[in-house]
Amino acid sequence: MNWEQLLSLRRQGDTNKRLRIEQDETRLGFDVDYDRIIFSSAFRSLQDKTQVIPLSKTSFVHTRLTHSLEVSVVGRSLGRTIGKAVLEKHPQLHKVHGYQSNDFGAIVAAASLAHDIGNPPFGHSGEKAIGNYFLNGNGKRFQTQLTNKEYQDLIDFEGNANGFKILSESKNGVEGGLRLSFATLGAFMKYPKESLPKKPTNHIADKKYGVFQSEKDFFIEVAHELGLQNRGNDENISFNRHPLAFLVEAADDICYTIIDFEDGINLGLIEEEFALEYLINIVKENINTKKYNSLSKSTDRLAYLRSLAINTLVAEAASVFIENEEKILNGEFTTSLLDKSKYKAQVADIIKISVQKIYKSTEVIDKEIAGYKILNTLLDVYTTSVENLFNDSQTQFDSLILSDLSFNTNENYTTYQYLIESCNYISRLTDGNAMLIFQKINGNL
Repeated sequence: MNWEQLLSLRRQGDTNKRLRIEQDETRLGFDVDYDRIIFSSAFRSLQDKTQVIPLSKTSFVHTRLTHSLEVSVVGRSLGRTIGKAVLEKHPQLHKVHGYQSNDFGAIVAAASLAHDIGNPPFGHSGEKAIGNYFLNGNGKRFQTQLTNKEYQDLIDFEGNANGFKILSESKNGVEGGLRLSFATLGAFMKYPKESLPKKPTNHIADKKYGVFQSEKDFFIEVAHELGLQNRGNDENISFNRHPLAFLVEAADDICYTIIDFEDGINLGLIEEEFALEYLINIVKENINTKKYNSLSKSTDRLAYLRSLAINTLVAEAASVFIENEEKILNGEFTTSLLDKSKYKAQVADIIKISVQKIYKSTEVIDKEIAGYKILNTLLDVYTTSVENLFNDSQTQFDSLILSDLSFNTNENYTTYQYLIESCNYISRLTDGNAMLIFQKINGNL
């Protein structure tokens, strides 16, 4: 892979190549990506979507929106640091093509901003609830009408693939979705493969999947434009990651590791003094002991350690990337950046305590149970109504249910198409809206 291709400014539908050297420096194409994402309705809905604590009304607990904004800030820092090193190593990128270090930051910031845009309500349990409906619930009735890969898309519903769909699909007369640059789409694609085969190797890019069958043609177009190395064959779509996807992943890993941990402390799920020791283990080489000891309030001490921990891990992730840049470009780097970090053990310790104290806490489990029930009910009602619509057996109730879905009844939808569109619609609901619709379906106004 080469950086000139990887930094493509091309957008969906372009007929002419966009050259970096011809860009308006006051509003670069990669900056436009960021703006389009932040003003999109899909991004705004993240303000009422679960990050850790579903349906939490506690003001200091992160939502998907605040988490995404923080990941974007961390991603920008990582991108700019990497950009400076890459331009020093490949000076023709700047001298001939006009790329600057801030371009890398803008790409990673935009992709990081969008990294959770495809996640359904109620956190990761929402993904599992959708998959469970088609694997073990009433949705299993559709299996015989689908190909293996189509069915896998549903039983293993993936927010990353749904995010690519939201960012790129033509809908309601809008061609190409947000029409982001291919560089930003490439950085967004952490798992550039389809749903089958599932986890064929231990390569980090095979951990999950990143494209539904409904978007695979455009997915391939993006991969070819960027020059991503093909890891698949005639039967299975799979590519090596865009190098900047490693930075998006690192930004997310850093934020959820440190900030979810901070949320757990603020909620009283993790003892403060116990927790501070875990953070000190990461920052002990950089901590200003005099400054730390001068902080009288525990919230200030926590904020100081959180900030220092993030800065420490950003510097470390950037160092690992720069050291392994050639391997990354050749598709030979097979783990996340933090997995190669000298702080791997300390990060693992924090994640372990977070799993025990936060992700498996009574509050989280109780809310996830409610989320399963809500999404199962919505899926059952919507898929039945859509099924009746395309089987010419629609009832008045079905018409009312589908009034918000934008199906063109003149088109001949396949079973897969109307199911994936139904899941996409439900995935875009906020936690609160999903609960309100659930209550209406059950006759509670």
